[in-house]
Amino acid sequence: MPIVGILVALAKISTAGATPAPAPSSNFADVDPMIGTGPDGHTFPGATVPFGMVQLSPDTWIGDFHHSYSHAAGYRYEDPTIQGFSHTHFSGAGHSDLGDVLVMPLEGAVQLDPGDPDKPGSGYRSRFSHDTEHAEPGYYAVTLSDSGIRAELTATARVGVHRYRFPEGKPAHLLIDLRQSIYNYPGKVLWSRLTLHPDGTITGARETRGWAPARQLYFAMRFSHTPTGHSFIDREPEPVPYHGFKGPGDDPTDTDAISGRGLVGVVDFGTLAAPLVVEVALSSVSEAGALANLHAEVPGFDFDHVRAAARAAWEQALSSVQFTAPTPMRRTLATSLYHALLAPSLSMDTDGRYRGPDNAVHQARGFDFVSSFSLWDTYRAEQPLMTLIQPYRRTVDVVDSLLASRDESPFGILPIWQIQGQETWCMIGYHAVPEIADAVLKNIPGIDRDRALAAMVASATYAPYGHLGDYMGLGYVPVDHDDEAVSKTMEYAFDDWTIARTARAMGRAAIADTFDKRARNWRNVFDPAIGFVRPKLADGRFRDGFDPTRAGAGSGFTEGDSWQYSWYQPQDVGGLIGLLGDDDRLVAKLDGMFDAPIVPHQYDAVEDMAGLIGQYVHGNEPSHHLAYLYAYAGQAWRGQARLKQIVESQYRPAPDGLVGNDDLGQMSAWMIFTALGFYPVAPGSNEYVIGRPFVDRAVLRLPNGKRFTVIAEGLSDAHPYVGQVTLDGVKLSRSFLRHDEIMRGGTLRFVMQATPNKSWATGRQDRPFSTTPYGE
Repeated sequence: MPIVGILVALAKISTAGATPAPAPSSNFADVDPMIGTGPDGHTFPGATVPFGMVQLSPDTWIGDFHHSYSHAAGYRYEDPTIQGFSHTHFSGAGHSDLGDVLVMPLEGAVQLDPGDPDKPGSGYRSRFSHDTEHAEPGYYAVTLSDSGIRAELTATARVGVHRYRFPEGKPAHLLIDLRQSIYNYPGKVLWSRLTLHPDGTITGARETRGWAPARQLYFAMRFSHTPTGHSFIDREPEPVPYHGFKGPGDDPTDTDAISGRGLVGVVDFGTLAAPLVVEVALSSVSEAGALANLHAEVPGFDFDHVRAAARAAWEQALSSVQFTAPTPMRRTLATSLYHALLAPSLSMDTDGRYRGPDNAVHQARGFDFVSSFSLWDTYRAEQPLMTLIQPYRRTVDVVDSLLASRDESPFGILPIWQIQGQETWCMIGYHAVPEIADAVLKNIPGIDRDRALAAMVASATYAPYGHLGDYMGLGYVPVDHDDEAVSKTMEYAFDDWTIARTARAMGRAAIADTFDKRARNWRNVFDPAIGFVRPKLADGRFRDGFDPTRAGAGSGFTEGDSWQYSWYQPQDVGGLIGLLGDDDRLVAKLDGMFDAPIVPHQYDAVEDMAGLIGQYVHGNEPSHHLAYLYAYAGQAWRGQARLKQIVESQYRPAPDGLVGNDDLGQMSAWMIFTALGFYPVAPGSNEYVIGRPFVDRAVLRLPNGKRFTVIAEGLSDAHPYVGQVTLDGVKLSRSFLRHDEIMRGGTLRFVMQATPNKSWATGRQDRPFSTTPYGE
């Protein structure tokens, strides 16, 4: 169903068999979109609806390759100027791209280039003050200091809506700069187009060669006031002159259609007594598709109506979890929930057409095609969270989109890291597999299980991808063939385990046996003599000169080192304990990681290595489960202390309140799960490892209409340890919850105390899932 229908459907979920409960209140008032807009957060503060295709935001720097990482979402809180407002953004991706269809309102004389932020008046960018900003879900406003223009932004799923109030008596203009992109460099724009239609509507398109190569985006733009004039200019003529014939028009002011690589458009409106409303619809299919989206979602120019609808959509989505906690924690969690509801984002037109990974147009039937899949990150906690707080239809849309992308892939495999249907080949693993497996194993209704398993197996057996040929032949990826060999081996083994679990549940024993064996491949790069995973050569020897702190080029690891990756076998922690020797040795290794001295500038050359606690790196996903591993050694209380250490040092309600980029919701989902007191260490296991809560009370609205309540009695800084856990009044001696226990609804109650309960969940039968039984 359409994305708006999904939001409406949230209120219509059947509550048959559920315990009557008042509807949870929204977290809307506690959300602060400015959290994470600082130097490490990489989030954007603009206007969108939950999972919207349009994510409209101010850009403080756009158009310079060297600033692309520090401005991965376009906006950086420390910057003094705004360059314009563009319509597509990532919420905290480690890489950068998008920033499509940049517009900037201008008064008086027009400049065509953005200029130098350190030289006011050198271009069309404007200074601004945070004192004039207002940001809330679905709405953003700011005053541009140099022009005095008040800018407001809101959005529907596919349309960004702007309202500009110009100074009285000043000529009003709108600049459209199709040259500008986040992650920009000469030649990124392969081609672009602008067309002025007789009714004053402008349509356009551009194809960019960025993170996703040959990505096509189309737009349609209309105005609440009739343009009085325009100029279409190509600022970057082709290096090889065009020797064909010129089209109609003698100069930029009478040229109604233009194509090129460096297009700038200026639309004139004269002096305006009323605000100018600008509506911009997007499509990955065609300009006609963008026009249809515009007419379907915003038939008039009622900015306030669109803003109210966006607010209502966010009120509904943000009511999926209700938090009771002190104000700083409540703001952190509400904003985390907001971040978690931004992606994967809608990527299809109102008629169901979308552009797939083959760059062809396809028709979605019975599902919404969504994209922006940061799968290396989101399979860990973001998508598992959605299975608890979003309607089942949302998870089915995610799975169906992944399966459709596999059907349309030139390589016949599932997405790796996808933007608007286009593959980027970023990161490692085949982590669409655990997202699909987790949904299948949770019995989410509406998933074609046979089709899903076939896609999972195809992705895990495509030899040309990521040296899978070596992996299948040798049982590991050799470092003399692949610079990220150890990380790939570890992550492939986990993905393989989720395939085995799915096949076993479906009665496909032969497939299950094959992938159960592959799931043990992590052992092939683990050296028991030193207790670390390390690079291995194709001839079977470990490479000499091992240093567990070595990261980056030549290390054998992806955005990490052996300190982070040696514990990445969440499917088989019992096997890890066996190789180390016993429980105490695992605890000693974990303590050694957290307590290791930090070497200044050790990871300066490695992206995303932020948020260090010793050798624990919270800003990078391979560390996210590590504090929970103490429970696997029967010493859950130690993990409770580590979680307090992580939360207090890595999250706070401020612009620099995230230590790393949010990775399209994963950092935020980690915080939400951790605050609730449990975490999905091994998606696909249908278990959640119990940690400790950070809220006094939370209520989850489950997709089956029931409610699951978490209560923490006596929670305070003086009482950081779990003394007792009960589920619906029955004491829990184990350190994990089962998914079906949550889905039944009920109450999980923690009794907190000042000192550790060192006798809780110590028995081997009370520990979380492991493929190797504890003690073997």
